[in-house]
Amino acid sequence: MPTTDQVQDFHRDGYVLIPNVFDADEMAGLLRYSKGDRKLDAEAITRKDATGGESRLALRNHLDDDSMYTAIVRSRRIVDPMEAFLGSEIYHYHHKMMLKEPRVGGAWEWHQDYGYWYDFGCLYPDMGSALLAVDRANRENGCLQVLKGSHKIGRVDHGKSGQQAGADMVRVEQAMKHHELVYCEMQPGDVLFFHANLLHRSDKNESEHPRWSLICCYNTRHNDPFITGKHASYEPLQRWDDARVGKRLTSESVSS
Repeated sequence: MPTTDQVQDFHRDGYVLIPNVFDADEMAGLLRYSKGDRKLDAEAITRKDATGGESRLALRNHLDDDSMYTAIVRSRRIVDPMEAFLGSEIYHYHHKMMLKEPRVGGAWEWHQDYGYWYDFGCLYPDMGSALLAVDRANRENGCLQVLKGSHKIGRVDHGKSGQQAGADMVRVEQAMKHHELVYCEMQPGDVLFFHANLLHRSDKNESEHPRWSLICCYNTRHNDPFITGKHASYEPLQRWDDARVGKRLTSESVSS
């Protein structure tokens, strides 16, 4: 469980970075699994940024208990802190692997996750994401950037920016005058918990190293979408303890 200070930090800043949530053996297992996952490669779609740079993502709305990704989504190390940060029962909304490859991985424009999810029938911004660094993330390979405390602005209108939905840049430029820009550099196994209204983006991967990350997205039970069909509706979330998660992540199986 997060500390009282961490919960206060989340409400003040809109995010909390917790290091070493998963250990080196667990991350080595997840990396082997994801790099060998042919389904992931086949499902991944490409999104171009405003300059034509390309990033790929593979999104899944449902949980497969044979999958290592599901072990992360169900892990108490993720679920319990997120529930504490949001202050209400949560459930799995969807999860996605973000694939930013060396030299070609494009930028992600300034946006809020609730800028998308609002249109999918979620009445309140009582939602959040947990980003697990699968590879090392730094400025050179396009780590996440956030505007500290910007979740307090509320939802910003979003429009098309390349093949992505980006926040209204007039609002973003004003927000940048009042909120500190933070580069969230992370090691494999670190987790960034952030609010659905936090403004965030990432640069193109200019390095020789990939920047893969698994993002687990959660909604609160009372915020069950009134529009069905895009992402998952409320179902009680079964939580896995550390031993079960560790055993699954260090197994040798790879999905076909």
